[in-house]
Amino acid sequence: MPVDLCTHMAIPFSGSYDPADVIFLLKPVTMATTDVADKEAAIQSGLRHYSEMIAPENVPGPAYLALYHAALERNGARLAQDVSSLAEHLAERRPGREVVLVSLARAGTPIGVLLTRTLRVRGHRASHYSISIIRDRGIDRIALAHIAARHDPGDSVFIDGWTGKGAIAGELRTSLADRPFGFAPELAVVADPAGQADIAATDDDYLIASGLLNGVVSGLVSRSILNAEVVGPEDFHACVTYPQYGEADLSRAFVDTIAPLVAAASPQPIGGHTARRKLLNRRCEAMIDAMLERCGTRDRNRIKPGIAEATRALLRRMPDRLLLRDLGDPDVAHLLHLADEHGLRVEPLGDRSHYRAVAIVRSLGQDV
Repeated sequence: MPVDLCTHMAIPFSGSYDPADVIFLLKPVTMATTDVADKEAAIQSGLRHYSEMIAPENVPGPAYLALYHAALERNGARLAQDVSSLAEHLAERRPGREVVLVSLARAGTPIGVLLTRTLRVRGHRASHYSISIIRDRGIDRIALAHIAARHDPGDSVFIDGWTGKGAIAGELRTSLADRPFGFAPELAVVADPAGQADIAATDDDYLIASGLLNGVVSGLVSRSILNAEVVGPEDFHACVTYPQYGEADLSRAFVDTIAPLVAAASPQPIGGHTARRKLLNRRCEAMIDAMLERCGTRDRNRIKPGIAEATRALLRRMPDRLLLRDLGDPDVAHLLHLADEHGLRVEPLGDRSHYRAVAIVRSLGQDV
């Protein structure tokens, strides 16, 4: 475990990525995993915050991996086009300046790698860090200090893959309300169906292939952990690494597949997204209100809208049901596969929904 014994702060590392692609500002630790059912009970009862625990991660089986590869083949060119457009927009944001990409671990990391490569190929200076932000706990300010000591925070932009209902976007705004070190809460994503990002290539809830997988497409790094037993006051937020899954790792393969497609794609203007944000946000909030009423709950955290967020709920939580706009949509085939494994009921979402999928997390009797 790379730890600086003088400061106890973890030494930056790159996971299974090329060190030129990303620097993780996370502290690798070893900690016991918590069974998914026990983790869910602890979260819903309020006994523990989700970031204090880590559930086991396994390598997906052949059938699920086949669905990942099909998604990569089907939507790879579309993702490449969106990355190309995002990269161009970010380069134009502060002409002649370095672009400092701060991806939000871990869904933002593969997108940040692709943006970094694209900017450099086009002749722009770019640096890429991946840091932790945790709902209700905030962003890692030790990591921000590390970046601020090396770059102008005004050159930074935060990167994520997509928005679900905007919880992390809201957390970013709250965490940076006082502009620590000069950082502004500017968030760029590929897809923003929630209308919560500042910059987005699209608002369509489409399947980004990296959203199907966990650590094996994110540098063999877990989601971030904030537990006082392993994270001291001067430490980066923590993570677990998965070197044992090296033979199954797709992190470099994913970006190596998309990057040539990005190079061949002509960037398109994306500035029009800003004008749609309020409408998108109203639609998102109306959908969440409808879901809360439909499920008889007031807990927004049980509602997981969007293909990628629904996927994470089915992979990492205890889902109650899955709602789909179109059962025949190839972008939700993997969700039907996971629902079948869980024995979940699948219900219609309605063909007017802006989202293609919504997952509902099961109540364990602790709903408020």
